[in-house]
Amino acid sequence: MPAISSPDSDFPSPSGGPSATDVITYIGVPLAVLGVLPILYNTAVTLAARSKIKHMLRYSRLTGLTRSDIINRVIEVDLPRYAVKPWDRFSNRDEYWTLSCHPSSIPGGSWTTFSWRTNVIGLNTQRVEYADQLRQPQVEIAFDELVAYLLDLGAVPDAQGWRLLRSTGLWTPVNYALMLSPDGKEKVLTIGSLDGSDGHLSLRVTWKREWTTRDYTHLPPYWVRLPAPPPPPPSDSSQGKEEASSIRKQPIDEPAPNRIPEPSHSHNHRPITCQISSGGTTTALLTHEDQIQSTINLDGLPIDHLRLRSSSSSSSSSNGVWFASLATAYGTTSQTILWSYRIPDGIISFCRKDTVPCGILVLLGVVDESATPEWASKHDDNVVANLEQFARRTREQRAAMVAEQKMPVGPERDRKVRERLARERKERLEDMREKLRLEAQRKETRLMEAFQSPKWSADLMAEHFLTWLKNNEASAFKSIPVNQSQGLKDVAGMILHRMVLDVQFASAVFATLKLWKAWADNGGMRRSDMEALQGDNAEDGRVQLFAFAYATVLVALIKGASMDVLEGTLSMDLQECLRLWRVVRLG
Repeated sequence: MPAISSPDSDFPSPSGGPSATDVITYIGVPLAVLGVLPILYNTAVTLAARSKIKHMLRYSRLTGLTRSDIINRVIEVDLPRYAVKPWDRFSNRDEYWTLSCHPSSIPGGSWTTFSWRTNVIGLNTQRVEYADQLRQPQVEIAFDELVAYLLDLGAVPDAQGWRLLRSTGLWTPVNYALMLSPDGKEKVLTIGSLDGSDGHLSLRVTWKREWTTRDYTHLPPYWVRLPAPPPPPPSDSSQGKEEASSIRKQPIDEPAPNRIPEPSHSHNHRPITCQISSGGTTTALLTHEDQIQSTINLDGLPIDHLRLRSSSSSSSSSNGVWFASLATAYGTTSQTILWSYRIPDGIISFCRKDTVPCGILVLLGVVDESATPEWASKHDDNVVANLEQFARRTREQRAAMVAEQKMPVGPERDRKVRERLARERKERLEDMREKLRLEAQRKETRLMEAFQSPKWSADLMAEHFLTWLKNNEASAFKSIPVNQSQGLKDVAGMILHRMVLDVQFASAVFATLKLWKAWADNGGMRRSDMEALQGDNAEDGRVQLFAFAYATVLVALIKGASMDVLEGTLSMDLQECLRLWRVVRLG
């Protein structure tokens, strides 16, 4: 019986073909190697990509957890998500003004250009295949804080970008500029892609060291500096003695009624810096120098009388609304606009109206009648008729006295004399009554004609009131010295400075502003409004007149600011965008 050869035998098969060993060696092994090569390739590529990702994370100073699936060629990267905000401008000056030393090179990490205060708010997991697919998670930041920070560094808003963002919202084209470099040539803040923004507004930021044109010596955005009034000139000894004696006559605990008191002398001649936000006046600091370098040694002033109350936030006549509007108008120039607060339309409309008749200013003694258009009637004093009446009565008196001299001395003569004297007294009394009646009638007519006289604008009134204030420096009721060289804005700044320090002074000015706006909204000035301006007595009327003068300067300030800058849409567009998007994604 022939022997059967084993498959593992090294001898060739009886048919002369290749053996099984040959088949395994020359066909099976290469096929097995070819089947393992994709796994080896995926392993190599995945490990290389993971190594590159780790290098990118280390270079960008990011902490992330990486996991790789070499079979499926997938790399999972866990990166933290942050909420960021700028460092405190005063307490962390170096971090605030210095750019990051290690900005991220990963797409979506444009926010790492700056140094931020960070807070981890979540974890972002990405599944990538290649290193260039990695994206750094966007950070959350308050929109107003971002804009304020860029403005503080020196960025310039792009009016067209804010207008488009307000009108189109999330459909604004990607890479459209909202903020520009100080020279206006390069983009700083642009619209980013909506990928990963979860419906929030997505932004990108770019900054270079040479673009930082401001430093800690400049006022922060949304802050305004109110200048202190100059020290009053030294008065003579007699005037000082009279003032001292008048002060000693008044009780210490009871201030004089309707009197504008003097604020603390330690605060009189130091500038005040106020912060104006969308909610009104938030902070008032008494600075020692012309710049804010730190808040450590600054005195915070009580401003409860200037805050915007929540109950009256919708009212355009509250004290907080008025002061925030006035401070915004004072800080508004062609280069600087306080975009954080929007002056109510009711106040702007009121300030632009011509509401005060020029004849009222004549009656108050502020304007000479020759400087106004003709508005009063000319009254004839009837001098000829008065002379004829005087001559006639003189002749009658002489004739009566001659007749009395001819009468014999006795009771009849005495009776005639008494009758003549009584008649003369009655005539003089009737003449006096007629004169008073005529004066009252003419005064009433003049008042009615003054109400009907041409109305003047606030800026024209302020021009005359400034002249009046400069010519009344010696008045004991005057609380703010006005020099001949000072203009409207200088005086307005000193008025606002005094309103921060003095509650009663501010209340008097606010009351006048509310009274003025009330009669402007109700169809014009009435007798009761005139009586309120004149006061109950001479002293009160003097105080009310000064309060009206200060209110006129402030109204003219708002009118000038609204005509120059606030008519533009940039301020309104920016404020509306900040209101619509409180928090944005920055990547």
